[in-house]
Amino acid sequence: MRTTRTARDTTPEPTRTDRLLAALGGLVAAYVSLAVADLVASRVRPEAGPVLAIGDAVVDRTPAALKDWAIRTFGEADKAVLLLGILAVLAVIALGIGLLALRHRLLGAAAVGVFGLLGALGAVSRPDSDSALDAVPSLVGATAGAALLYVLTGLLRAPRAGGARTDRRRFLIVAASTGLAATGAAALGRTVASPAEEDAVASRAAVRLPRPDSPAPPVPAGAQLGVPGISPFVTPNRDFYRVDTALVVPKVDAGRWRLRLRGSGVREELTLTLGDLMARRTVERDITLACVSNEVGGPYVGNARWLGVSLADLLREAGVRPPSEGGPADQLVARSVDGMTIGTPVEEIMDGRDALLAFGMNGEPLPFTHGFPVRMIVPGLYGYVSACKWIEAIELTTFDAYDAYWVPRGWAARAPVKTQSRIDTPRPFGRPAAGTVMVAGVAWAQHRGIRRVEVRIDEGPWQDARLAAEDSRDTWRQWTYPWTATPGRHTLTVRATDATGTTQPERRTGTMPDGAQGWHSVVVTVEGP
Repeated sequence: MRTTRTARDTTPEPTRTDRLLAALGGLVAAYVSLAVADLVASRVRPEAGPVLAIGDAVVDRTPAALKDWAIRTFGEADKAVLLLGILAVLAVIALGIGLLALRHRLLGAAAVGVFGLLGALGAVSRPDSDSALDAVPSLVGATAGAALLYVLTGLLRAPRAGGARTDRRRFLIVAASTGLAATGAAALGRTVASPAEEDAVASRAAVRLPRPDSPAPPVPAGAQLGVPGISPFVTPNRDFYRVDTALVVPKVDAGRWRLRLRGSGVREELTLTLGDLMARRTVERDITLACVSNEVGGPYVGNARWLGVSLADLLREAGVRPPSEGGPADQLVARSVDGMTIGTPVEEIMDGRDALLAFGMNGEPLPFTHGFPVRMIVPGLYGYVSACKWIEAIELTTFDAYDAYWVPRGWAARAPVKTQSRIDTPRPFGRPAAGTVMVAGVAWAQHRGIRRVEVRIDEGPWQDARLAAEDSRDTWRQWTYPWTATPGRHTLTVRATDATGTTQPERRTGTMPDGAQGWHSVVVTVEGP
């Protein structure tokens, strides 16, 4: 049976246009909510913004295989893709809330408030949150969004005494004006640094690196080969790879930073400032780092000159002994300011290699993206089990007692770097001219060193490449091979042998659980004369 409207019921039945406008209203309200929250977060803490709080929760709950796929597919843009994905999902939800508010005005506004509450809870539950103020951006933003949605839907639901066009025109005016204001607020939030960020930037600018007590040996003259297209021996800071879970790079005030050392076998707990570390005996070394997510031939490897202090010396002074000397702890758990935990074998840290607490990189204080004020460096281990950035705590424990962040997500607890080699030039699908073509690249086997690199053209015999001079066994080595290229399509393959005599296996494996392996190949087409 069809219902008829009485004379007293002056609220018009929503039309298709009303529903479209209501969905738009939900979208605008969500946009205003996020923009206001970001503006408030810029004065509290950028990490307290609702999108970042949600994003961190998503990162922590994403399966390791999916994370690895995102890194392979999107590279260092993976975080931007994640945030765009979150915004897309929120946009769809906002459209639905707008339609809900058209029928149930208060319920729609309350739904915006619920999302604000979730964002607030996410912000205060972040590992790096130390204040209830982190809830404020989400709550303020949600209040603004809920109020706007209530007003906008009121315009659509109002009796049409003045006519439908008048109400819709007012709706569009209010939506457009608040949207523009929100855009200004978002821009202001992006350009105005929080007081904490300003202090961190100023503290880094004030750092003066000490002269190393144990300087790195000069790089041998033959370590850098003059081949166009080859990776430079020293990777500039701006080009050094970055792989981590931080959606916003932590900016830590060096003056307030503290490193706490405690745990099993520690005679007395220590708390150190950056000044305390810099006053110790400083060590400078060239060390190559590699990410476990680096596929065969991938870009997530780089070489830099690091300045810091010996981590093994610090541990020994605190009473720590490695397991081989009867020490009770076999794992060092490093904790970052953003809550990341990284577990490193104590034996490897204390076996004589140059494990560092580094505060300098290529002659300058660590960039924020690479862990300022202090990070860990342990040659020969993949970064996820050794290279904690933004470190603030060290605890000595055992592998049986504690699993660091990546282990429950399917990665191995121990992960020495595998022997790898890569062709840098010619590039895949390149079209070099016939004649002599310089095939060149890098090979690495940190803390073992590279003994030999071989190149194969198509299915021909393996030929020895020329190795650049070795800086140390903890750095990569460049190599080059002069190829007499003939016209046509060719496959170039490289393999390396480390200083223990172990040659890379042919069969390719994926990055999980402890790093990829296999021969790197590129296909090129040589153009005739």
